[in-house]
Amino acid sequence: MADGKKVADFLPGPDQLILRQEQTQVTLPLSTEALSYFKGVAEKHHLPYQRVIGKLLDDYVTQQKQGPAPLK
Repeated sequence: MADGKKVADFLPGPDQLILRQEQTQVTLPLSTEALSYFKGVAEKHHLPYQRVIGKLLDDYVTQQKQGPAPLK
């Protein structure tokens, strides 16, 4: 790499790549259909189904805090 140009390191550190939020363990009854759906999505993306459900709930809360979406 003698011909290369050195550039400043602009990437975030590993501890900044994933923002971890405080989590609370819950037990939640779900319909068999809903659980099957989330497990299928999770398997497709190689994630735990609990993380898929948690992300959906987090996105829902964020949207609700922003207020209703304007009608088209």
